[in-house]
Amino acid sequence: MWVLFAFGSALFAGVTSVLAKCAIRKTDSTVATAVRTIIVLAFAWLMVFITRSQNQIADISGKTFLFLILSGLATGASWLCYFKALQLGDINKVVPIDKSSVVLSIVFAFIFLREKVSVPKFIGVAAIAVGTALMIEKKDVVRSGKSRGWLVYALGAAFFASLTSILGKVGISGVESNLGTAIRTGVVLVMSWVMVFVSKKHKEALHIERRELLFICLSGLATGASWLCYYRALKDGLASVVVPIDKLSILVSTAFSYFVFHEKLTRRSAIGLVVIVAGTLFMLL
Repeated sequence: MWVLFAFGSALFAGVTSVLAKCAIRKTDSTVATAVRTIIVLAFAWLMVFITRSQNQIADISGKTFLFLILSGLATGASWLCYFKALQLGDINKVVPIDKSSVVLSIVFAFIFLREKVSVPKFIGVAAIAVGTALMIEKKDVVRSGKSRGWLVYALGAAFFASLTSILGKVGISGVESNLGTAIRTGVVLVMSWVMVFVSKKHKEALHIERRELLFICLSGLATGASWLCYYRALKDGLASVVVPIDKLSILVSTAFSYFVFHEKLTRRSAIGLVVIVAGTLFMLL
Protein backbone atom coordinates (compact mmCIF):
# COMPACT_ATOMS: atom_id res chain seq x y z
CA MET A 1 0.00 0.00 0.00
CA TRP A 2 2.84 2.43 0.83
CA VAL A 3 4.09 2.18 -2.76
CA LEU A 4 0.73 3.54 -3.95
CA PHE A 5 1.11 6.46 -1.54
CA ALA A 6 4.61 7.11 -2.95
CA PHE A 7 3.23 7.26 -6.49
CA GLY A 8 0.39 9.44 -5.20
CA SER A 9 2.98 11.85 -3.84
CA ALA A 10 4.66 12.02 -7.26
CA LEU A 11 1.31 12.54 -8.99
CA PHE A 12 0.22 15.44 -6.79
CA ALA A 13 3.70 17.01 -6.86
CA GLY A 14 3.61 16.96 -10.66
CA VAL A 15 0.09 18.42 -10.74
CA THR A 16 1.23 21.20 -8.41
CA SER A 17 3.54 22.62 -11.08
CA VAL A 18 0.79 22.72 -13.69
CA LEU A 19 -1.75 24.31 -11.35
CA ALA A 20 0.81 26.87 -10.24
CA LYS A 21 1.59 27.74 -13.85
CA CYS A 22 -2.13 28.38 -14.44
CA ALA A 23 -2.23 30.57 -11.35
CA ILE A 24 0.58 32.97 -12.25
CA ARG A 25 -0.26 34.05 -15.78
CA LYS A 26 -1.31 37.47 -14.51
CA THR A 27 -0.80 37.23 -10.76
CA ASP A 28 2.67 38.10 -9.47
CA SER A 29 4.54 34.92 -8.49
CA THR A 30 5.58 36.29 -5.08
CA VAL A 31 1.96 37.15 -4.21
CA ALA A 32 0.79 33.73 -5.44
CA THR A 33 3.46 31.98 -3.34
CA ALA A 34 2.38 33.88 -0.22
CA VAL A 35 -1.30 33.05 -0.74
CA ARG A 36 -0.76 29.36 -1.51
CA THR A 37 1.51 28.96 1.51
CA ILE A 38 -1.53 29.63 3.70
CA ILE A 39 -3.16 26.51 2.25
CA VAL A 40 0.03 24.48 2.60
CA LEU A 41 0.44 25.60 6.22
CA ALA A 42 -3.10 24.47 7.01
CA PHE A 43 -2.28 21.04 5.55
CA ALA A 44 0.99 20.89 7.48
CA TRP A 45 -0.74 21.49 10.81
CA LEU A 46 -3.48 19.07 9.86
CA MET A 47 -0.77 16.42 9.60
CA VAL A 48 0.56 17.46 13.02
CA PHE A 49 -2.83 16.97 14.68
CA ILE A 50 -3.44 13.70 12.82
CA THR A 51 -0.15 12.33 14.18
CA ARG A 52 -0.79 14.00 17.56
CA SER A 53 2.69 15.47 17.70
CA GLN A 54 1.65 19.02 18.70
CA ASN A 55 2.49 18.30 22.35
CA GLN A 56 6.17 17.91 21.44
CA ILE A 57 6.66 21.62 20.72
CA ALA A 58 7.82 22.31 24.29
CA ASP A 59 10.52 19.63 23.98
CA ILE A 60 12.23 21.15 20.91
CA SER A 61 15.73 22.43 21.69
CA GLY A 62 17.02 25.86 20.72
CA LYS A 63 19.46 24.35 18.21
CA THR A 64 16.69 22.38 16.52
CA PHE A 65 14.51 25.49 16.32
CA LEU A 66 17.39 27.43 14.76
CA PHE A 67 17.94 24.87 12.02
CA LEU A 68 14.20 24.56 11.39
CA ILE A 69 14.03 28.33 10.92
CA LEU A 70 17.06 28.30 8.60
CA SER A 71 15.53 25.40 6.69
CA GLY A 72 12.26 27.32 6.42
CA LEU A 73 14.07 30.38 5.06
CA ALA A 74 15.80 28.19 2.47
CA THR A 75 12.45 26.60 1.57
CA GLY A 76 10.89 30.03 1.16
CA ALA A 77 13.71 31.18 -1.09
CA SER A 78 13.37 28.00 -3.14
CA TRP A 79 9.61 28.43 -3.58
CA LEU A 80 9.91 32.09 -4.52
CA CYS A 81 12.56 31.26 -7.14
CA TYR A 82 10.64 28.22 -8.40
CA PHE A 83 7.35 29.99 -9.01
CA LYS A 84 9.10 32.98 -10.55
CA ALA A 85 10.85 30.57 -12.91
CA LEU A 86 7.50 28.94 -13.75
CA GLN A 87 6.03 32.34 -14.50
CA LEU A 88 8.84 33.17 -16.94
CA GLY A 89 9.66 29.76 -18.46
CA ASP A 90 8.21 26.46 -19.63
CA ILE A 91 7.31 23.75 -17.13
CA ASN A 92 9.27 21.09 -19.02
CA LYS A 93 12.41 23.23 -18.64
CA VAL A 94 11.99 24.52 -15.10
CA VAL A 95 10.96 21.28 -13.37
CA PRO A 96 14.00 19.18 -14.47
CA ILE A 97 16.38 21.87 -13.20
CA ASP A 98 14.50 22.07 -9.92
CA LYS A 99 14.61 18.27 -9.56
CA SER A 100 18.38 18.37 -10.08
CA SER A 101 18.52 19.63 -6.50
CA VAL A 102 18.92 15.95 -5.57
CA VAL A 103 22.42 16.14 -7.08
CA LEU A 104 23.43 19.10 -4.92
CA SER A 105 21.73 17.55 -1.88
CA ILE A 106 23.85 14.41 -2.16
CA VAL A 107 27.02 16.47 -2.75
CA PHE A 108 26.26 18.68 0.27
CA ALA A 109 25.42 15.62 2.39
CA PHE A 110 28.78 14.10 1.45
CA ILE A 111 30.68 17.29 2.30
CA PHE A 112 28.86 18.51 5.41
CA LEU A 113 27.19 15.41 6.86
CA ARG A 114 29.85 12.88 5.83
CA GLU A 115 27.24 10.60 4.28
CA LYS A 116 28.67 7.86 2.08
CA VAL A 117 27.84 7.74 -1.63
CA SER A 118 27.29 4.22 -2.97
CA VAL A 119 28.15 3.29 -6.55
CA PRO A 120 24.47 3.08 -7.67
CA LYS A 121 23.77 6.46 -6.08
CA PHE A 122 26.82 7.98 -7.78
CA ILE A 123 25.75 6.63 -11.17
CA GLY A 124 22.20 7.86 -10.59
CA VAL A 125 23.39 11.34 -9.61
CA ALA A 126 25.68 11.52 -12.64
CA ALA A 127 22.80 10.50 -14.93
CA ILE A 128 20.49 13.15 -13.44
CA ALA A 129 23.19 15.81 -13.91
CA VAL A 130 23.78 14.78 -17.53
CA GLY A 131 20.06 14.59 -18.27
CA THR A 132 19.47 18.05 -16.82
CA ALA A 133 22.32 19.47 -18.91
CA LEU A 134 20.77 17.92 -22.03
CA MET A 135 17.44 19.57 -21.29
CA ILE A 136 19.07 23.02 -21.12
CA GLU A 137 19.68 23.84 -24.76
CA LYS A 138 22.07 26.46 -26.07
CA LYS A 139 19.25 28.82 -27.05
CA ASP A 140 18.07 28.83 -23.43
CA VAL A 141 21.48 30.09 -22.27
CA VAL A 142 22.31 32.67 -24.94
CA ARG A 143 18.98 34.48 -24.71
CA SER A 144 19.13 37.75 -22.87
CA GLY A 145 16.75 39.77 -20.71
CA LYS A 146 13.51 38.50 -19.24
CA SER A 147 13.36 35.41 -21.44
CA ARG A 148 16.51 34.04 -19.82
CA GLY A 149 15.49 34.97 -16.29
CA TRP A 150 13.67 31.66 -15.77
CA LEU A 151 17.00 29.80 -15.94
CA VAL A 152 18.56 31.90 -13.18
CA TYR A 153 15.51 31.48 -10.96
CA ALA A 154 15.29 27.73 -11.67
CA LEU A 155 18.94 27.27 -10.68
CA GLY A 156 18.28 29.32 -7.56
CA ALA A 157 15.31 27.10 -6.72
CA ALA A 158 17.46 23.98 -7.04
CA PHE A 159 20.25 25.45 -4.91
CA PHE A 160 17.96 26.53 -2.07
CA ALA A 161 16.02 23.24 -2.25
CA SER A 162 19.26 21.31 -1.72
CA LEU A 163 20.21 23.64 1.12
CA THR A 164 16.79 22.97 2.64
CA SER A 165 17.51 19.24 2.67
CA ILE A 166 20.77 19.66 4.59
CA LEU A 167 19.44 22.19 7.10
CA GLY A 168 16.23 20.17 7.46
CA LYS A 169 18.21 16.99 8.07
CA VAL A 170 19.97 18.60 11.01
CA GLY A 171 16.81 20.27 12.33
CA ILE A 172 14.44 17.35 11.88
CA SER A 173 16.72 15.01 13.84
CA GLY A 174 15.44 16.51 17.08
CA VAL A 175 11.72 16.73 16.31
CA GLU A 176 8.88 14.68 14.84
CA SER A 177 8.97 15.16 11.06
CA ASN A 178 5.40 16.43 10.64
CA LEU A 179 5.81 18.98 13.42
CA GLY A 180 9.13 20.09 11.97
CA THR A 181 7.52 20.51 8.55
CA ALA A 182 4.70 22.61 10.04
CA ILE A 183 7.16 24.90 11.83
CA ARG A 184 9.24 25.31 8.68
CA THR A 185 6.12 26.11 6.65
CA GLY A 186 5.21 28.79 9.18
CA VAL A 187 8.60 30.39 8.55
CA VAL A 188 7.96 30.21 4.80
CA LEU A 189 4.60 31.95 5.28
CA VAL A 190 6.16 34.81 7.23
CA MET A 191 9.03 35.13 4.76
CA SER A 192 6.80 35.15 1.68
CA TRP A 193 4.48 37.81 3.11
CA VAL A 194 7.44 39.93 4.18
CA MET A 195 8.62 39.77 0.57
CA VAL A 196 5.15 40.81 -0.60
CA PHE A 197 5.06 43.86 1.67
CA VAL A 198 8.71 44.82 1.02
CA SER A 199 8.06 44.78 -2.72
CA LYS A 200 4.83 46.73 -2.08
CA LYS A 201 2.67 44.13 -3.80
CA HIS A 202 0.29 43.50 -0.89
CA LYS A 203 -2.55 45.34 -2.64
CA GLU A 204 -2.33 42.88 -5.52
CA ALA A 205 -3.35 40.10 -3.14
CA LEU A 206 -6.76 41.76 -2.83
CA HIS A 207 -7.29 41.92 -6.57
CA ILE A 208 -6.35 38.43 -7.76
CA GLU A 209 -8.66 37.17 -10.48
CA ARG A 210 -11.08 34.53 -9.23
CA ARG A 211 -9.87 31.99 -11.77
CA GLU A 212 -6.22 32.41 -10.79
CA LEU A 213 -7.09 32.47 -7.09
CA LEU A 214 -8.81 29.13 -7.60
CA PHE A 215 -5.69 27.67 -9.22
CA ILE A 216 -3.50 29.12 -6.44
CA CYS A 217 -5.65 27.35 -3.84
CA LEU A 218 -5.72 24.14 -5.85
CA SER A 219 -1.92 24.16 -6.17
CA GLY A 220 -1.69 24.56 -2.40
CA LEU A 221 -4.09 21.66 -1.91
CA ALA A 222 -2.06 19.55 -4.37
CA THR A 223 1.10 20.31 -2.41
CA GLY A 224 -0.65 19.33 0.81
CA ALA A 225 -1.95 16.11 -0.73
CA SER A 226 1.55 15.33 -1.99
CA TRP A 227 2.97 15.79 1.50
CA LEU A 228 0.27 13.62 3.08
CA CYS A 229 1.01 10.81 0.63
CA TYR A 230 4.77 11.29 0.92
CA TYR A 231 4.95 11.05 4.70
CA ARG A 232 2.39 8.24 4.77
CA ALA A 233 4.63 6.31 2.37
CA LEU A 234 7.73 7.08 4.46
CA LYS A 235 5.98 5.84 7.59
CA ASP A 236 5.48 2.30 6.28
CA GLY A 237 7.95 2.07 3.38
CA LEU A 238 11.65 2.33 2.64
CA ALA A 239 12.98 5.88 2.28
CA SER A 240 15.45 4.67 -0.35
CA VAL A 241 12.47 3.66 -2.49
CA VAL A 242 9.97 6.40 -1.61
CA VAL A 243 12.27 9.36 -2.38
CA PRO A 244 13.22 8.30 -5.95
CA ILE A 245 9.57 7.46 -6.74
CA ASP A 246 8.57 10.94 -5.53
CA LYS A 247 11.11 12.49 -7.91
CA LEU A 248 9.30 10.83 -10.82
CA SER A 249 6.82 13.69 -10.55
CA ILE A 250 8.87 15.16 -13.39
CA LEU A 251 7.07 12.75 -15.75
CA VAL A 252 3.68 14.01 -14.55
CA SER A 253 4.73 17.66 -14.95
CA THR A 254 6.11 17.07 -18.43
CA ALA A 255 3.04 15.14 -19.57
CA PHE A 256 0.63 17.78 -18.29
CA SER A 257 2.72 20.60 -19.78
CA TYR A 258 2.40 18.92 -23.17
CA PHE A 259 -1.36 18.39 -23.04
CA VAL A 260 -2.33 21.58 -21.17
CA PHE A 261 0.20 24.16 -22.40
CA HIS A 262 1.32 22.39 -25.60
CA GLU A 263 4.97 22.59 -24.54
CA LYS A 264 6.84 20.22 -26.82
CA LEU A 265 10.17 18.55 -26.10
CA THR A 266 12.96 18.63 -28.64
CA ARG A 267 14.78 15.39 -29.36
CA ARG A 268 17.69 16.51 -27.16
CA SER A 269 15.35 17.41 -24.28
CA ALA A 270 13.49 14.11 -24.63
CA ILE A 271 16.77 12.20 -24.35
CA GLY A 272 17.65 14.30 -21.30
CA LEU A 273 14.32 13.43 -19.70
CA VAL A 274 14.87 9.71 -20.29
CA VAL A 275 18.36 9.95 -18.77
CA ILE A 276 17.00 11.79 -15.69
CA VAL A 277 14.30 9.16 -15.15
CA ALA A 278 16.79 6.34 -15.68
CA GLY A 279 19.17 7.91 -13.16
CA THR A 280 16.35 8.34 -10.64
CA LEU A 281 15.25 4.71 -11.03
CA PHE A 282 18.86 3.51 -10.82
CA MET A 283 19.13 5.16 -7.38
CA LEU A 284 16.54 2.63 -6.19
CA LEU A 285 19.39 0.13 -6.19
